[in-house]
Amino acid sequence: MTQTQTKPEATTSTKKPVPWHVVLLDDDDHTYEYVIHMMQRLFGHPIEKAYEIARTVDRDGRAVCMTTHKELAELKRDQILAFGRDPLIARCKGAMSAIIEPAEFDGDDNEADGDA
Repeated sequence: MTQTQTKPEATTSTKKPVPWHVVLLDDDDHTYEYVIHMMQRLFGHPIEKAYEIARTVDRDGRAVCMTTHKELAELKRDQILAFGRDPLIARCKGAMSAIIEPAEFDGDDNEADGDA
């Protein structure tokens, strides 16, 4: 008698993508108006949210603009870095700085990417 062997079921475990924060970093060369305009243009934030981000970055030195998957976070960071100078401040030489960082730290992926 031949015995039929059954294959063990393959278990696949799909890892949930880690959400990433787009973090705007403060400096003294950009106005609230610049930050508000940038937040509205790049992220589509309403004026109230854009103002809150401007206030937070001024007060705390950094502010989360968006939390999303890594590829979109990288794109949004790059758009901030390329947004250009603040025309309201003569000494302003270029765009603000931004980084991306994992929104959750589970021990596997705690590196931050970005240009500061």
